[in-house]
Amino acid sequence: MELASYLAGERWSDHPACTHPLLAALARLVNDNTSDESRAQLVHLVPTIIGLTSDDLRVDARIALRCATTALPVAAAERQLALAVSVLAAEEMIARLEGAPPGQLGERSRRAMEEVPHAAEQARRFSRAARITEKGFRRYAAPNAVQLSVVGIVQACIPDPDTLLRRLLEEAIDDCVSLIRAPGRTAPAPAHA
Repeated sequence: MELASYLAGERWSDHPACTHPLLAALARLVNDNTSDESRAQLVHLVPTIIGLTSDDLRVDARIALRCATTALPVAAAERQLALAVSVLAAEEMIARLEGAPPGQLGERSRRAMEEVPHAAEQARRFSRAARITEKGFRRYAAPNAVQLSVVGIVQACIPDPDTLLRRLLEEAIDDCVSLIRAPGRTAPAPAHA
């Protein structure tokens, strides 16, 4: 993120204004939890995150959802409930922001939840009793989903967590590009919460 701030002509910082704060947090976490050998493979992503900023809450929700659905199937059992709740919270926020009916899961979310049926059922029970605000989602739920997802991947019993972390960051960047820079798409009204 410091390199991104430099390339964008900003003051040297790992919290550059040129990148969405949650995407920047994900990039820092991936960088900090990737082996030295794999870290060099992240450098080519730096130019792609410059200018990816928006105050549209859908960006936060998509990043959180991408992280939670990526980590949920591989995370240890003790992290699965929190990740499943994160999936449901992000899906609820996206539905609310896009005016879609609540309670429906996208294909990726449905597949991730099916892989952990016990955690998914517990998460559904918990989520029925909780109502998250837009402000609470942006401030707490989305950053917690990102943090928990990266830790879940790093600690997972999988052969190559570095590759999964890099793929997660690449896919989150692609999600942000599609929301922020999509050609012919009118910019959504900012979500102030």
